[in-house]
Amino acid sequence: MDAHTSSPARSVLEAPDIARVLTRIAHEIVERAKGADDVVFLGIPTRGVHLARRLAARLEEITDRAPGEVPVGSLDITMYRDDLRLRPARALARTEIPGDGIDGRLVVLVDDVLFSGRTIRAALDALGDIGRPRAVQLAVLVDRGHRELPIRADYVGKNLPTSLRETVKVQLTEEDGRDSVLLGLRETAPADGQ
Repeated sequence: MDAHTSSPARSVLEAPDIARVLTRIAHEIVERAKGADDVVFLGIPTRGVHLARRLAARLEEITDRAPGEVPVGSLDITMYRDDLRLRPARALARTEIPGDGIDGRLVVLVDDVLFSGRTIRAALDALGDIGRPRAVQLAVLVDRGHRELPIRADYVGKNLPTSLRETVKVQLTEEDGRDSVLLGLRETAPADGQ
């Protein structure tokens, strides 16, 4: 998720759009994973965790599994970030790995916005310290471009080409009381104190 916006943000996805996108991604996962029997969803806090839970629920519906049967966890990447020394300290989130672990499983990392790719690089480093999955795939709600690392999502809800002056803010009911994706302009400091 990006910084706060200063100008009025316009909505690019609303609740029905997000629901439809997550259902499509879940179908794509089932198709690519040939039934998705060994899939584990790991969400990147904060909103990626909520999206991972929603994807797992959709996957359970599609494959006629019992609720809670598809493993879901969270992967805190705070200590793996390459900007730790550049930014103020941030609170640690929780890493919760499902009971059966990730070794030999297909791990689908889930995040809300894919931007530079640095968050996903950190997630891959964190994942390597936890176990050895059979494969790792990436599902994101929004891909806004501007990659700094050679990282590509396997499943994308919406490709949203943006300028670096724009921000993408994902709101989810579990965190924000509503589902939406907003596009706005980044706050800029006046030049030379003006």
